Parts: sequence; structure tokens; C-alpha cells
Amino acid sequence: MAETAPLLFKAPRQYQETGEKQRLFTAFSYQADSWDQPRRIIAKVEYTRLGANQRFVVTNLSCTPQLVYDDIYVLRGDAENRIKELKLEIKADRLGCHRFLANQFRLLLHTAACCLFWLLRHHLQATELATAQVNTLRLKLLKIGARIRETSRRIWVHLASGYPYRDLLAGLLQNLRASPG
Repeated sequence: MAETAPLLFKAPRQYQETGEKQRLFTAFSYQADSWDQPRRIIAKVEYTRLGANQRFVVTNLSCTPQLVYDDIYVLRGDAENRIKELKLEIKADRLGCHRFLANQFRLLLHTAACCLFWLLRHHLQATELATAQVNTLRLKLLKIGARIRETSRRIWVHLASGYPYRDLLAGLLQNLRASPG
């Protein structure tokens, strides 16, 4: 496209100079044949060792091109992933009761579970599971074998010595204990 030609010329040269990925943005007006009026197009040209990569977003927002792309368009995909997690991994679409209130309560419980997983992710920042999906968190941190021992003063949870995420779970519990509220 003619509007991105200068960026496609500039990005490889900047990459050769720095050796780092280059991301350049521009905005322009464009009207496709089927559109009744011109629309604002945000273009991102990225250049890496694999070559050039162009992306286009149609928008009516007047923000800077990079802000529209990075802070609005890209985050939209993350929101869709959270919805998919809620439906597929937390099973929030299982609302088969005939009564409305029962289904509403089930959805409330599923939403609470989703919030708890979000909280786990928040306390797992800077770990290998910081961006893990719900199913991964469930398998690695929640579905673990343990021996429970009760005394008059405490309840002891003994994890298997071969549990591979023992240190990660201990750090997570420490973070949860230290958090306010």
C-alpha cells in the first residue's frame, strides 16, 4: 500500500543499524469500494529478523496510532481470551437448570472462580506461571496430592517431596499472606 511504503523503506534500515525489532506506525484515510465514506486506518509496520510484517486497523478513534494499536486493539484479544477461559475452562456456560435464579447463582459462582484465578495470576507476577491459562494453573497449583494431618492447634498440609512446583506454591502463599485485606 502506498501509504505504508515510507515505513517499509525506513524500518529495515533502522533494524540494520540497531539489530532490534522496529515498530513504526502511521494513520491515513482510506475508502474501499464498498464503503460509503473514507475511514481512518492505523498501520503498523514491524521489521524483525524474519522480515516485514504489516497490520491494519480500521478505527474512528482520534488517538495516536500506537496508542490505538497497543492499548486498545491488542488488548481486545486478551479480553476475548478471558471470555473463552470463562466459558471453556471454568465451564461458566453450564447453566442447564430450568429455574432462572439457580442459573444466575451458578454464573455468580463461576465468575467468583474466574476472579480467584485472576488473583492467582496477579500474585504470580514474575514467575513462569504469570500468564498461564486457568487449566494450567489448576493442574500445576490446585490439583496436587497432599496428606492432611490435624492436630488440636493446626491443620498440616504435607505435599509430596517430588512436587515440582513446591517453591512456586510456597512463594504464592507467602504473597497471598502478605497482601492487604
